[in-house]
Amino acid sequence: MELAGILFDVDGTIAESEEVHRKSFNESFKEFGVKWHWDRAIYKELLNIEGGRERIQYYIERTDPDQLNRPDLSSFISSIHDAKSQVYSALMTKEGVPIRPGALRLIKEAKKEGLKLAIVTASTEESLRALFQYLPEKDLLNYFDVIADGDKVPVKKPAPDIYTWTLQELGLSAKACFALEDSPTGLQSSLSAGIPTIVTVSSFTKGENLSGATLVLSDLGEPSVPFKVLEGDVLGHSFVSITMLKQLCKKSN
Repeated sequence: MELAGILFDVDGTIAESEEVHRKSFNESFKEFGVKWHWDRAIYKELLNIEGGRERIQYYIERTDPDQLNRPDLSSFISSIHDAKSQVYSALMTKEGVPIRPGALRLIKEAKKEGLKLAIVTASTEESLRALFQYLPEKDLLNYFDVIADGDKVPVKKPAPDIYTWTLQELGLSAKACFALEDSPTGLQSSLSAGIPTIVTVSSFTKGENLSGATLVLSDLGEPSVPFKVLEGDVLGHSFVSITMLKQLCKKSN
């Protein structure tokens, strides 16, 4: 089957943005007077839970169970998360975030080749637009045919729902696509939807179990700066290109 679409995760895949999210959560906790602090080790664990509200709920259940007695727990969590989104937007304005190697090149190349593109993320639309506003290519979000943000389906990754929904919106079969992810949770989601997946590890997901991925790479690479191969057969390539993905697609089918 010929390659027809590429489905991109965002945080940790297109941009190295997870650290900004972590800082934003911690700032929002201060605003609400809760004595929580997510260091990098804690946040690495919490990345196994997709969705900001879900992470807060998970953290409360395990470290501050007295909060579970609040009659307004749901709205309390939502308020913290809304504040976090505002902090995130402000931090993006102030600090920006680096785009990951090869991401911009591959998106442009795919668009030029006429492939369908989708974003598949647990982030809110607000956070997503805040991120893309400060990437080097200002209109990059317009390159995508489908934007599947965290509110499109009720069940988040690692369930396959968001990928299944995206495939339906694109009108493509799973085997005609490749997913690009950075985490075990995202990988499980895409594989459960039947989509071959390349994982580019982020600073938070190095060393994780990523079995089942077609490839595990340091990043997407550039012609002048090759990726590092962590797992899989790259068919002699040194950076992820449409040519490479087409070859992998044929091989996997």
